[in-house]
Amino acid sequence: MLGEKLTYWMNTQRSLVFTTSVILATVLAITIFGEAYGLGLVSTSMVKTLGKTLALCLAALALDLLWGYCGILSLGHFAFFGLGGYMIGMWLMYDRTKDIVINASLTEPIPLTALEIEEAIGTQIFGVVGGSEIPGIWWFADYFWVQLALVILVPGVIAFVFGLLAFRSRVTGVYLSILSQALTLAICLYLFQNDNGLRGNNGLSGLQNIPGFDHLSQAFISLWFFWASAFFLIIGYVGCKFLVGKKFGNVIRAIRDDENRIRFLGYNVERYKLFVFVYTAVICSIAGALYYPQAGIVNPTELAPIASIYLAVWVSIGGRGRLYGAIIGAAFVSLLSSFFTGGQLPDIKIGSFTFKWVDWWLVILGLSFILVTLFAPKGIGGVFDRFQNRRLEP
Repeated sequence: MLGEKLTYWMNTQRSLVFTTSVILATVLAITIFGEAYGLGLVSTSMVKTLGKTLALCLAALALDLLWGYCGILSLGHFAFFGLGGYMIGMWLMYDRTKDIVINASLTEPIPLTALEIEEAIGTQIFGVVGGSEIPGIWWFADYFWVQLALVILVPGVIAFVFGLLAFRSRVTGVYLSILSQALTLAICLYLFQNDNGLRGNNGLSGLQNIPGFDHLSQAFISLWFFWASAFFLIIGYVGCKFLVGKKFGNVIRAIRDDENRIRFLGYNVERYKLFVFVYTAVICSIAGALYYPQAGIVNPTELAPIASIYLAVWVSIGGRGRLYGAIIGAAFVSLLSSFFTGGQLPDIKIGSFTFKWVDWWLVILGLSFILVTLFAPKGIGGVFDRFQNRRLEP
């Protein structure tokens, strides 16, 4: 009996060991071959691409826990991803602008007062939208730890209020998906307004410049963010793996399969669903806070409803209901997208028609999704399962 339990435990933890080992091996390889501390064989732009990919993998992991295990297809989770970028972006942009203003004032014969510095910062940041005053929502932008807390609090509160209203009303299925997409659209439209204090469609820019680290090149900063993305992906994966491997995981899978039966058994279904919804929203926000400093800019178009649909496609291609499958799907699509849209492939001329990979990439992605759905409904992760002849991970 003990041997059987040990064998079962080893089988269920195999994916955990394998996934974390692959991530750590990738981190080690990029560190050795990167430009910052290594041989310089991997460019800084490639390190940024890989770092952003790991952040997207973390977001896909969150959606897989919500959709693949709890059965809630949210088409609005990328909104939380974008909000995380906005929260950390406010500190990055404010403090960076503050450093520029103070350094520029050093050449002045009379030092600037605190009020003059604040006015100069406001003009620098909001002059693009015809303003100069710093809005109230930027009151804590100068405090790193407060903005870091807001990365968790703002998306967490929004997800809690939305989930509480939706789940108490017992909205399920496609109706919940539509509501979540409506939430994303509402946030997106709000951010597009120039008078919201977040620079409207200009968004927040210059996020790749970390205040206090002007003396360091992007090679070092990019590698640090790559490390951070890998670290939080491992932590997120271990945390999700822990949840689905316990009684909690059995309950949410049962909710996915037959919600009414679980409710009749005495479980508070709404409470479980609300916890998973808020938990995954916070994970997405953390992923966004890691992604956008590497991208350098965040704007409302990043929160468009289509982005959340892409997230669902990544999870489907990787294999819904497999935590490692979500990571595989997001990494596969992200890297493939960078390859097809990066101008590395030459255009193909067919008579008078020129086939451009950049223009047809979304069509290729859509066809890939259809083919996976038809011929590999369990996704890439399911193919690995079949190849290794092992059961679906719990």
